[in-house]
Amino acid sequence: MTQMSTGSILTIILNYRTPEMTLRAAEAALVEMADLSGEVLVIDNGSGDGSWEALQAGSAQRGWQDSDKIRLLQSPVNGGFGAGMNIGFAAGLSDGTAPDYYYLLNSDAFVQGQTMRTLRDFLADHPGAGLAGSFVHGTDGTPHRTAFRFPSIAGEFEMAARTGIFTRLLHPWVVAMEMPQTQTQVDWTAGASLMIRRQVIEEIGGFDETFFLYFEETDLCRRAAQAGWRTHYVPDSQVAHLGSASTGMKDWDRTPAYWFQSRSHYFAKSHGRAYAALATLARIAGTGLYALRRLVQGKPQADPNHFLKDLISHSLAPVSHKPSPPCETRLHSPVSEDPK
Repeated sequence: MTQMSTGSILTIILNYRTPEMTLRAAEAALVEMADLSGEVLVIDNGSGDGSWEALQAGSAQRGWQDSDKIRLLQSPVNGGFGAGMNIGFAAGLSDGTAPDYYYLLNSDAFVQGQTMRTLRDFLADHPGAGLAGSFVHGTDGTPHRTAFRFPSIAGEFEMAARTGIFTRLLHPWVVAMEMPQTQTQVDWTAGASLMIRRQVIEEIGGFDETFFLYFEETDLCRRAAQAGWRTHYVPDSQVAHLGSASTGMKDWDRTPAYWFQSRSHYFAKSHGRAYAALATLARIAGTGLYALRRLVQGKPQADPNHFLKDLISHSLAPVSHKPSPPCETRLHSPVSEDPK
C-alpha cells in the first residue's frame, strides 16, 4: 500500500526562447502542485531574445506574483541543460530551505494530473531508489523512448549497425530498452520528467556542466549508481511531450559539434580514453556496415548528413574539456530573480 508522503518538491523548468510554451508547462505543473508541498521554479536559461520579459509579462497576466507556488529566475547566459538545472538545485525553495525532491520538467512537456505525486510517492516508498522517470508520449499518444541502458562498446556498434542479427546477439547491451509496462529499474532515464531525491544531489553533486547537451542525464544516473542509488522507470507517471517521438538526431541536417564532444567526454570520464577510442571504432564499424547495407539493399539514410566524417574528425581532434555550445557558455555569475 502506498504511504502518504508530505515531502516537498521543487519543480524546475528551463526556458530557452520558448516563453509561451514554458508558461503552458508551468500552468499544468501548478495544477498538480496545488495540493502538494513545494514550488515551481522557472529559469530563463540565457535566452537573450526577450523571453525573460515575456515570462514576467505572462506571470503577471496569470496573477502569479501573488502566488507562493511559483517564481522566476534569470540566468544571464546559457550553459546548457545541466548548468541550468544546477541553478535550480542551488536556488532551493523560496524560504531558503532545500526540498525533499527535485522534479525536472521539460518546457515542452505537460504533466498529466498525478505525474509528480506518483514519482514522489514511488521514491518515498522505495528508500534505495534515488531517481524516477516517467512514461513520456507525444501529443498523438506515440511513446517516446525514456528507459535506457548505459552506453558501451557493444551498444555503440549495435546502435550504428541497425541490423537485426546484431541486435539479437547484443541484446543485453542495446541502449534503448523495449519500453517496460510496469515499474522497472533502469540504468538511466530521460530528464524530460525526472524526480530526484535531495540526498542524491547532496551526495554526488549536480550535473557535470562539461556536458552542454546530451549525455548529462546518463552521467548523473551513472554517478548515482556508483554511489548506491537506483534509477527507476515508472510508467504510471505520464507526461505529454510536444517534441517529435523520434530522437533529436533524426531531425538534424548535420550533427552539432557539442553532441560529439559530450559523447567523447562521457566515455572518457566513465571508462577512460582507451575505452572511448574503442567505442568510437565500434561506432565507425557499425556505421560502415549500415552504409554497405544501404548500398546493397537500398536501406534509407539513418544518420544526419556527413555523420561518419564528422565522427572521425571529432575523434581525432584534441580533447576539449568543455563542449562548444551554439551560444555563449554560462559563467558562474549571479542570477536575477522575480520572486513571484
